[in-house]
Amino acid sequence: MSALSAFGLFAVTAMLVCYALEDRSPWFILAFATSCALGSVYGFLQGAWPFGVVEAIWAAVAARRWRISASAPKQIPSRRETMG
Repeated sequence: MSALSAFGLFAVTAMLVCYALEDRSPWFILAFATSCALGSVYGFLQGAWPFGVVEAIWAAVAARRWRISASAPKQIPSRRETMG
């Protein structure tokens, strides 16, 4: 497995784990945003720019959710509240 493939596997696995744990802590939302950014970097490095663009958008959406949750730590906004 190449280093680039290993990096991509790490980024996508981190996204999956953090997404599953988002409701437990705002820090998992931030970790999800970071792993989406890593996935975006992977997409661009691999030459799959549509994947890179979509992951960059997901990173921005997750970072926004984290900022909202950081201002009100007792209530983490649901995905539906921040998407619409």
